[in-house]
Amino acid sequence: MDLPYQENLPVHLLAGCFNNTSATYKFYWFLAVLGRVELGETKIAKRDLFAEMVAHAWYTVNYFKISFGKQDKLQAAITQLRTIEGLTIDADQRVIFKQLSRTSNKQTLRELRYFNGEVPHRFLSPWFRAADTQAAYTASQRFENKCLFALYADHIEINPVWVDYLQPHSGILKHFFYWNLAVYLQTKNPNVLDIPNKLIKLPVRKALTEQRKFWDIVIGELGSVDCIYTNKKAYCWRLCRRTFFTLCVCFTRPYVEPHSG
Repeated sequence: MDLPYQENLPVHLLAGCFNNTSATYKFYWFLAVLGRVELGETKIAKRDLFAEMVAHAWYTVNYFKISFGKQDKLQAAITQLRTIEGLTIDADQRVIFKQLSRTSNKQTLRELRYFNGEVPHRFLSPWFRAADTQAAYTASQRFENKCLFALYADHIEINPVWVDYLQPHSGILKHFFYWNLAVYLQTKNPNVLDIPNKLIKLPVRKALTEQRKFWDIVIGELGSVDCIYTNKKAYCWRLCRRTFFTLCVCFTRPYVEPHSG
């Protein structure tokens, strides 16, 4: 899968961030960064990004029990934070982020700070040598080689030349991210099927009681409705369930609550 080309922008270096990875940190870091840029942020607190990393990986670790590998500390941190903060395994992503980004618990803060030494500067390794942390910070603040962001002690600043690429292409970038993450996790979980569908929390289906009442009234007034699939008359929603579900989605309140992220 290739990323969209943009003239005078080293898109190939962004794609190279996910080569030769030995942990999930870069994957979830990028997803966190992309999410904040989508919200219009260009100066982003590191603590918020670390909290986002945990929130995005929460369901995969806690609910599906997917292994991130023995050396991966993100999985271990999630297990610890679930106990420290008293969060449930199916906690909403927004709840997790809010609690982790605002907590004053020293143990939680220590767990989050660990990733500061692992991912921000190493993510930029395709742009310049990142083994020397201080040199990487200095180079990033000059936006050397048009790197994605500049590194500071407690925040990052997105390179302005990348903003107009990240925002309109965020959907494709997320697909690229999830595809690479799925490939990586499959190597760590060779006997687990359907890894891609274990990376996010599925939408929650709600009852259709109110929609049924509404369309019962409509059919009662009109006598029947035309089934959009069979072109036959339907005198009750039960006679054409596919039409009923489509009408519920298109013309009444949605019966699926989308999950953010």
